Amino acid sequence: MSLAISTSWNAHRSQNAAELLFEIKALGFTDVELSFNLEAEFVEALGRESAGQGIRILSVHNYCPIPPGLTRREALPDCYSLASLKEEERRLAVKYTKNTISTASGLGARAVVLHCGRVQIPDATRRLIELYDRGRSGQPGFIKIKDKMLRQRDTRSAAFLDQVIKSLDELNTYAKTKNIFLGVETRFYYCEIPSLSEIGIILDKFSHSQIYYWHDTGHAQLMENLGLAKHKDFLDLYGHRLLGVHLHDIRGCRDHLAPGTGTMDFGLLKPYLTKDTLLTVEAHDPATAEEVGKSRELIRKIYGID
Repeated sequence: MSLAISTSWNAHRSQNAAELLFEIKALGFTDVELSFNLEAEFVEALGRESAGQGIRILSVHNYCPIPPGLTRREALPDCYSLASLKEEERRLAVKYTKNTISTASGLGARAVVLHCGRVQIPDATRRLIELYDRGRSGQPGFIKIKDKMLRQRDTRSAAFLDQVIKSLDELNTYAKTKNIFLGVETRFYYCEIPSLSEIGIILDKFSHSQIYYWHDTGHAQLMENLGLAKHKDFLDLYGHRLLGVHLHDIRGCRDHLAPGTGTMDFGLLKPYLTKDTLLTVEAHDPATAEEVGKSRELIRKIYGID
């Protein structure tokens, strides 16, 4: 079992690839996941520098490198949606995801982490978070907003999920030629694909394929905190197809904290992990180097990583 760190922690403040990797290695990490906010030249430099510093690139987060013509701020994982009903956009999403798969293969990585797009509804996740933070999660106003969002999503989701299946079918074929596994990730916004049940639909459709489940601890716990799904259900239902995990902590509804600085019970995952599971600490700014270093030791202790 490996323990990597996502470059999402320090890429935004690193002047060059050598500096980024040196900071990560100083904390004891020798494995990394390349985040989605990296330009092509930076990715190439990371490939060169990683070999020199004895660091392995185990996974890559789509889109990486960022699609041409977009700024780092614009190039979010859903800048082109694999679920889009606009065929031109969906084809661009597939095109640049293939580019990520090729990049991962060229860097010697094992996996690409995918966001699968979204159902086009007025998403109320942030509104629910606001109410949760004010202690109103069980009150009628919260429940009304949540139930309306669920109904809207259920009504409109089928066509978007069909587009995801269409996109993944093509990507699965391409990933097989590159010997890359694809991890469909637990999402943060309820409008995003896949929901808890949609993970099962995708995995059933692509059994014995390159497509697996990628669990995100903060996102799954957010779903539970907002009453949208149980965290453990993701693992019970799909743990047998688990490719990797993004490990980050959560406090209330604020996620991407360094493990050990929030309320997440990371022991919950232990029964579902195998020697082949890819583990990635996905802490974001303002997590400090000290917090990230301690999180590495905490995770290694909980999961018995030598």
